[in-house]
Amino acid sequence: MLDGAETLFPEFDPGWVWLVGAGPGDPGLLTLHALHGLRHADIVVHDALVDKRILAFANPKAQIIHAGKRGGKPSPKQIDISLRLVELAKNGHRVLRLKGGDPFVFGRGAEEGLTLVAHKIPFRVIPGITAGIAGPAYAGIPVTHRDANSAVTFVTGHGVGGDVPDRIKWSALASSGAVLVFYMVIKHLARITDKLIEGGCAPETPAALVNRATTPSQRVLRATVATIADEGRKSGIEPPALLIIGEVVDLRGALRWWNPSDVIDYVI
Repeated sequence: MLDGAETLFPEFDPGWVWLVGAGPGDPGLLTLHALHGLRHADIVVHDALVDKRILAFANPKAQIIHAGKRGGKPSPKQIDISLRLVELAKNGHRVLRLKGGDPFVFGRGAEEGLTLVAHKIPFRVIPGITAGIAGPAYAGIPVTHRDANSAVTFVTGHGVGGDVPDRIKWSALASSGAVLVFYMVIKHLARITDKLIEGGCAPETPAALVNRATTPSQRVLRATVATIADEGRKSGIEPPALLIIGEVVDLRGALRWWNPSDVIDYVI
């Protein structure tokens, strides 16, 4: 921490839970509040996608608890995770719940926060840089450009039951003119792009997949809405991955600034 800066940061009192965003992967994208919390926590309860290099910042005496939820794999139930936070806080620990990206952007932080409220556990939220902003940026894709779009829409790639979200008006989404950024998209990628095309999205609209955003193993696949699902399958891209749709994807050619060794750049 910066010399003499401790007075700038909130006290992490016993019995509190901090819901902290770890960012998308690159440890340099941690906020100072997140770093402060990590260094003072008694217990760190972290998601599966939190980079190990970020966990290395934790208080050396802290207990590290893995509580990751991964689609299609054995995972603890959300209510069990939330109640564990309550139990740990009631035992007088400083509990840091470390979540990939931002806790309130497809991170279930609100569910955990509401459980804390119900049990009268004091808490603080430390926002983090969400992958939907940082991932495209590290791929050289701005989510806004005044000559291309006036809006950005963040969309989850699966609903509560794990299927394609059922509360989305696909025709409205497809015709909105907004850049679309889908999280957790790989499982239903083909169905999502089909629904967008059926809803009026032009098949030739530029699209990109960003896998393991902001990490040394980041991969980028650039194609179109019509071809991205097939090309993603051929390339073997696995979760976690983002899908970006919009004319801004074509700016990657000029704005690509970061070049991990295994980047794919397929263009059709």
